[in-house]
Amino acid sequence: MSVEILTDGLHFGEGPRWHQGKLWFSDFYEHAVKTVDLDGTVETKLTVAGQPSGLGWLPDGRMLVVSMTDRLLLRLEHDALVVHADLGGIATFHCNDMVVDSTGRAYVGNFGFDLDAAVTSGDFPGALAAYEGATLARVDPDGSIHAAAHALRFPNGTVITPDGTTMIIAESMGRQLTAFDVGSDGTLTNRRTWADLPDHVPDGICLDQEGAVWVADASGPRCLRVREGGEVVQVVDTQHPCYACMLGGPDGRTLFMITAASVSYTHLTLPTNREV
Repeated sequence: MSVEILTDGLHFGEGPRWHQGKLWFSDFYEHAVKTVDLDGTVETKLTVAGQPSGLGWLPDGRMLVVSMTDRLLLRLEHDALVVHADLGGIATFHCNDMVVDSTGRAYVGNFGFDLDAAVTSGDFPGALAAYEGATLARVDPDGSIHAAAHALRFPNGTVITPDGTTMIIAESMGRQLTAFDVGSDGTLTNRRTWADLPDHVPDGICLDQEGAVWVADASGPRCLRVREGGEVVQVVDTQHPCYACMLGGPDGRTLFMITAASVSYTHLTLPTNREV
């Protein structure tokens, strides 16, 4: 399937969400939350000094934004960002992606270790071998903070099934999608492998109407459609490595993919037929 560029010139796009007729995303090296419509018109909605990443909305419509480097979850109150939760007690390095459930609970991942230092040290395999994983934070609507799951190997893109009972999270360094049962109080139990992806590095993910998961593969120029158990049933080739994806559009069937030639230049692409 061929793709077309919807917009380019982004610094590094992450955390796309379809909301109110537009795709919202974080352009984190530009410290900005932006939107793009289906005509490719980009608007900057707000700036975040600590680099924005995951996005979500509370049931009453207020926006939540992960602030990566200062390990905060921020809330937009009218035109001002305020601290919704300080995640410094749980996150051991930069925070990243997030999912917000229908009650307003936010689940926020973090790197768990200094990824850049590990890469530049020349001993990334050694650093990865010593990596004990990260703790996923749960922030309840009242702002209280809880450790939701431990020892996740770089928790990244996250989805919750429409019935609210299952969470699926990408463990990038674990090369798998991991599932949990979600309790009525937000607790996560029954951890299990949803899909083993040994040849890929799952980054951002989204859930389609048939219960399959689209997976942005940070290790290569592709976005994968995966069923529970690990069967890859569709591959969309992208020109550059794919870091995030989201379904949206008027019928929820347009697949948006954020790709990058490097960590400083990003494209936002979509299938030319817009029917995925």
